[in-house]
Amino acid sequence: MDTYNASDLPFPGNPVVPQMFDGGKVMRFQCHKGIACWNACCSNIDISLTPYDILRLKHRFEMSSGAFLQKYTVPYEMEQDSIAGVKLRPIANGTACQFMTAEGCSVYEDRPTACRYYPVALLSMRRQDEYTDRDSYALVKEEHCLGHNEPRQITIDEYRKEQGVVEYDELARGWRQLILKKKSSGPSVGKPSRRSRELFFMACYDLDRFRSFVVSEGFGELYDLNTKETIEILGDDTLLMLFGFRFLKQVLYGENTIPLKKHAADKRLKHYHERMQHMEREAAEKRAAELDGMYGDAND
Repeated sequence: MDTYNASDLPFPGNPVVPQMFDGGKVMRFQCHKGIACWNACCSNIDISLTPYDILRLKHRFEMSSGAFLQKYTVPYEMEQDSIAGVKLRPIANGTACQFMTAEGCSVYEDRPTACRYYPVALLSMRRQDEYTDRDSYALVKEEHCLGHNEPRQITIDEYRKEQGVVEYDELARGWRQLILKKKSSGPSVGKPSRRSRELFFMACYDLDRFRSFVVSEGFGELYDLNTKETIEILGDDTLLMLFGFRFLKQVLYGENTIPLKKHAADKRLKHYHERMQHMEREAAEKRAAELDGMYGDAND
């Protein structure tokens, strides 16, 4: 059993530093309509959405991703001047979920990952000396929730399977890895440009706009995708979402996940060398200025 400092957590802001468990942890919990706290957790929401959450919900409502984002979500910065996350928008002038009814969740079959997990929290982490992320879990115990007093015992792994969250986790893994890579790399990656932040938001959350981007002339001039793969990606939102994660690994972190056409690859290599030369010149000029200041002070 591990404990972590708040700075180790992948999504900051939680005031509780949790105790970490693996999937074999046995917990005592059950939620059902007859419980006295029914709907309490849906009355005051703070629910972050994964790209797959958005995909499922926009399909349920038969909406474009752009229309769904505008009506049901609000964006937020995961870190200052960094990549964005998306949260469910509560009801107007309130804190309750828009999908809550007296009978419970009106989108239960397509409810978001965070709702499926409750009262378990998934904490995917990657340390600076590690190349793969690892999943741990924490238990969330809020005063209003009486489900912890119910007699049923169940392991976290059993609960995840029961709630249908295993598929959700697998399809959001690429997105979580992008976020963890940014957080674990820290200043070495640098502040994302405005263009990078826009591409991240589009490829992760606004799939219909990303599809238009992939079929654009500019995209085709750069990336060397075969016809069969292109047709498959464009015809399936899940495949398009996973392709978006590959695209962002290349755009944000320089990983060669999508082949470039030769002229584009040559241009990128030339740009890389020019950038390295520029950085070397800046470093040399800075060092020269430091030495000049040092010896200038000595001569005075």
